[in-house]
Amino acid sequence: MRITDAVIPVGGLGTRLLPATRSQPKEMLPVVDRPVVQYVVEELAAAGVERVLFVTGRRKRAIEDHFDADPELGTEALAHVSILYTRQPRPAGLGDALRHARGFADGRGAIVALGDTIIAPPGASLLGRLLEAFEQSGVDAAVAVEQVPAELVSRYGIVVADASGAVADVIEKPAPGATDSRLAVAARYVLGPTVFEALAATEPDHTGEVQLADALRLLIAQGGRVVAVPLEPGERRHDIGTVQSYCEAFLEHAMSDPSLGPALRARAAALLDGHG
Repeated sequence: MRITDAVIPVGGLGTRLLPATRSQPKEMLPVVDRPVVQYVVEELAAAGVERVLFVTGRRKRAIEDHFDADPELGTEALAHVSILYTRQPRPAGLGDALRHARGFADGRGAIVALGDTIIAPPGASLLGRLLEAFEQSGVDAAVAVEQVPAELVSRYGIVVADASGAVADVIEKPAPGATDSRLAVAARYVLGPTVFEALAATEPDHTGEVQLADALRLLIAQGGRVVAVPLEPGERRHDIGTVQSYCEAFLEHAMSDPSLGPALRARAAALLDGHG
């Protein structure tokens, strides 16, 4: 049975983007003409998702308001997607957020898409490839990955996989030199029911957070199977987690927009030439 449910965790506080996120969720920051999280929901809808569960937290009401049905405000394009909400009382890690979605997944599993991350270009086939890998390989989870420079490895969950994509380990923000792998988790997953079972048995880490990476590691140790699905050339993850990454995402989307791009590229060229 094809998975048509998705979970979007949005409970994080967005402190690295202060003061812009003092009164609004980072997921609601605009990128050109729509907020970050709308790109995520549109990506899910294009992949055939029928139900989306937001795992929210403090100061996230704007997300609920944004997705209220209102034809006058252009939300009819997502009318076929049922949007639900549950609340994470406090930010306690991605794994903890997904624990709140176990009943929603209900023995079938779910797509997981981080609400502060855009996969570009729009219409990228990443979710389709993840679903195909999950369904055809009979694995417990499919994880999107991308190559990152060695100096950035400690910022991400890192996947250790062989040439076929079979995952041997998942390490949450490894210390420099702890692994030779450069495969960073790229904010998109397909998780089967056994992953949600492993999350229930996963202990908090030294920071008190429950990590999905630790649950996947536990599952693999128990004989579970996880496959890595790489981003293709031309696909890119925009992680809206810092001011610089937000600016980069806005810049790239604006300059590639069919109507805005030509004038903006000309303006940027003039500024770079010192004629602005």
